[in-house]
Amino acid sequence: MAKKTFTVPEQQEALERLSEELLSAVDDTRQACRDYYEDLARAETPTPELAHTVHTAAGCLKRTSANLKRALQETREAEDELSARFTDLRVSKVRKWYLPNPPANAEIDLEEQSTHHFAQGSNLYKLLLVCFVGSFAGVVSELIWCLIKNGYLESRSGLVYGPFNLLYGAGAVILTMALYKYRNRGKWLSFLGGFVVGSALEYVCSWGQELLLGTRSWDYTGVPFNLNGRICLLYSLFWGVLGVWWIKDLYPRMSKWILKLPNKAGKAITLAFTVFFAVNIAVTCVSVYRWTDRVAGNPADSGFWEFVDERFPNERMEKIFANMVFVEDP
Repeated sequence: MAKKTFTVPEQQEALERLSEELLSAVDDTRQACRDYYEDLARAETPTPELAHTVHTAAGCLKRTSANLKRALQETREAEDELSARFTDLRVSKVRKWYLPNPPANAEIDLEEQSTHHFAQGSNLYKLLLVCFVGSFAGVVSELIWCLIKNGYLESRSGLVYGPFNLLYGAGAVILTMALYKYRNRGKWLSFLGGFVVGSALEYVCSWGQELLLGTRSWDYTGVPFNLNGRICLLYSLFWGVLGVWWIKDLYPRMSKWILKLPNKAGKAITLAFTVFFAVNIAVTCVSVYRWTDRVAGNPADSGFWEFVDERFPNERMEKIFANMVFVEDP
């Protein structure tokens, strides 16, 4: 089989020639304007005809400038995407003995489209599966880090049932939604997106938890360049790095595994996990709310809350939410 030879598309070569002609036309326009300036200077009075000519020429140049700015932006985007796609595809072909490089997002896109997969693109099925996997993977990563750093295992769960933390799941979903359209672009866009989106998510989650439950799971008050103790520059930079790692490495690996799910079975699995998480979230909110009440010294005032106290006593809650602290009212 003859080896395929790749050539530069004719449209791109034509675009380059057009840009060279455009530069020449700009030089001619500048010279014509300089000649025109002399005629303007010699004119005794600015007649209506002269004013109309000037306004027409200026409007033409303004519209041309706007078109050129748009062409420049789109050309830069096309160059960035072409270079990024090539780099991602080249890196994806490298095989390591310990862990193969992630598939390129372009490969994932092509396979999803050709198979009409149920979790194609960034649809609801894909986002739900990303949330489930992210909630689990985040807890496992924190457990390993805690073991390495402290020499012991300590719960990092955010839900009462199972090793799941919705902060990581929500982070994975929001990063996917924010960065998906940049998946085939340069890494710098993923870094900026991760920096901004991750910081905003962390701040909102901290604020919401304190507002609704009166608790905090993290506090950066002692860390330099923090904002109300909810976010800080160091961890915002980590979010930026995570944005690149997520959309260029973790997301395509996850999508590759999701592609292995048959359409019918995959939809059923997604539905089952959705129901489980909905129940888990509801039970977690109720148990944490009652835990906060118990810490405040409020006794159970109904059979329902007595049942919650029996099922989720302080000892169990402290074991699940090892890092949670209660915020005192000012």
